[in-house]
Order: sequence, then C-alpha cells, then structure tokens
Amino acid sequence: MRTCGGAAVVAQYDAILLSSFGGPEGQDEVIPFLRNVTAGRGIPDERLEEVATHYRHFGGVSPINAQNRALKAALEAELAARGIALPVYWGNRNTAPFFADTVREAHAAGDDRLLGLVTSAYTSYSGVQQYREDFEQALQTTGLGAQVAIDRIREFFDHPGFVTPFVEGVGAAMRQLSQDGLVDDAVHVLYVTHSIPSTAAEESGPEFGPGGAYVAQHLAVARHIQEHAAPGTAWSLVYQSRSGDPRTPWLEPDINDAIDDLAVAGAVKAVVIVPFGFISDHMEVLWDLDNEAVATAEGHGMVALRVPTPSVHPAFVAGLIDLVLERLNDVPDAERSHLTELGPWPDHARVGAADAAPDSVGGAE
Repeated sequence: MRTCGGAAVVAQYDAILLSSFGGPEGQDEVIPFLRNVTAGRGIPDERLEEVATHYRHFGGVSPINAQNRALKAALEAELAARGIALPVYWGNRNTAPFFADTVREAHAAGDDRLLGLVTSAYTSYSGVQQYREDFEQALQTTGLGAQVAIDRIREFFDHPGFVTPFVEGVGAAMRQLSQDGLVDDAVHVLYVTHSIPSTAAEESGPEFGPGGAYVAQHLAVARHIQEHAAPGTAWSLVYQSRSGDPRTPWLEPDINDAIDDLAVAGAVKAVVIVPFGFISDHMEVLWDLDNEAVATAEGHGMVALRVPTPSVHPAFVAGLIDLVLERLNDVPDAERSHLTELGPWPDHARVGAADAAPDSVGGAE
C-alpha cells in the first residue's frame, strides 16, 4: 500500500466488484428476470409464471438487491474505518446493474483492476465458473478485455467471518428452545443449502467423494457449527429449491421431506433451520424456508426456528474485507484464516487484461 492524503491507497487493485445474482424490483421485472435465469433452457413464460408466484406474493420485489445495497454500504464503511481508499462497485448476473454496465462505469472512472467479491460462499458451477463466464461476457460485450482485469476472492465457506454469525444464531436458537423446555433430544438441527443436480455436485470436485467439493464443504462447515453451538444435538444436511426436469437427480433430501421423516419418527418436537448456504435472506430463504419449511414443521406440531443469515453482521463484513486484504497483501496460504480441514480454498485465475497470472497482483491460482 501507499498513502495519499493520510489514507491508505491500494496499488494492486483499483476497486472491488461486488458480484451477485440479481432480482426483480417490480412486477414488470419478474418475467424478464426469470427469462435471464433460465436462458437457453427453452422454458415458456407460462412455466415461468408458476415460479413468479413467489415474487408476485412480495409485490414483484426480491429482497436481494436491497440487501446488496446494504452490504455495499457496509463494505464501504468498513474500508473507510480501516483507512483503505478503495471504491466498491456492484454488478449482477440477471438484473440491473448488469456486469457489463458496471465494468463500463468502473473503466470510465479509471478503475480497471477489479477484485471480484462474489456473494457465493461454496464451490459450484453457478457460484464459481458461471461468474467467470459472466465476467468474460462483460468484457467481451464492452470490448474492454485488453484494458480491464478482474480477479476474485476465494470461496469463503469456512472463513470465520462467514461462519461466526451461524454459530451465534444456532447457539441463540438452542438457548431459546431450552428456555421453552425443549431439551436436546427433542431438537433436530437442519443445515440447509441450495440443491443442485447430482452430476454438477460431483463435478465441483470429484476427489472429495460423493457430492464433490460442494457437499464436502457444507458438511465440514455444518460439523464446525454444530460442535461449537449445539454439541450432542442431532443434525442433518438437507437441501431446498430444486428445479428443472424431475427426472434429473438432484441432491437430497429436500428439507420438507426431512421434516416429514422426523415427524414420522416421533421424537423431535422442534427443528432449527440453518440457511448456511446463503449470505442473506433472499427470496428462496423467505419463501422456501420461512413459508414452506416452517409450515411443514408447524403442520406436524413442531416448533421451527430459522437462524438469520450473515447479511451485514459486523463479523461477516469485516471478514469480507479481510479476504480482500489477503489478495492485496499476497498472504500465504498458511496464514489465511479458515475453520475446517478443507480450507483455505485457492484463489482463481484472472479474467481479462490478457489474462495475466493472478500472482502478479497478489494470490495464486
């Protein structure tokens, strides 16, 4: 770092690119958003309208954009508090602001060396490779591939900043249930993440066994949270929000099926739902968990408590900036923070500016 006017100025990068999924912000944006999400699959608007029901229920507004605006503001505040003069841009895959528009905005401001901060904590096609493709497409669309370079921080599934809010949330839920007279044997903790096709899970890292790196990472994080927040309580890894051809195998069990099975067994009186596959309370958390999964549990006479996502929890925001500083300071792997035996996950190759080696700006592929 160099200093300018008393504030630290980062030489390796010009700006952070907060990179996310996007979501509609009005009824007229719902179907265009879903067309983008399902592009190339040939799904007619009539089918998309079935999914649109979830968004229509909330006035056509997904909470994800407001949450990312809040996260962007929190990141800017944390950077300022640390004296780091680094602007934060925000781009989306499926709705405005699209990545191409954000890249143009950054380039116009003279910010050509971007560090992508992706809002996906785990390894999967949609969370890793698809963002790389998004960045490549943005540079191709803008014609700025020879001028703009985009690196990205590593997957942060087991970084303390991401995991700590879940440890706190599970601990708080367990204390509340205990105060209500529900002891450990009557409670089951459900760690829930987005289901993906089984083949896609395997391709995320077949060397990690069944389910690939995607499942291995989730299991490792669930074990850590459970050990520190609810030792001795039964738990399961479950999935939500599967879609597509019902003949295609996806990761199972679905959270609702898991709750049904617990009800049949008869001993469980309460479930703690931990949405540890997500960083914020977006539509699939609000609808699939707070609406459907909670209704399934309550239909069986169970108490259901849903743990908050990290959102703008101070530990999470600070952790994201720590991950940025890893790249800025070229922190060796041995000194990078991680809480499981799988971490720290490696950095990713650069996109753009002749695809220079990432270690030229800090980090290794």
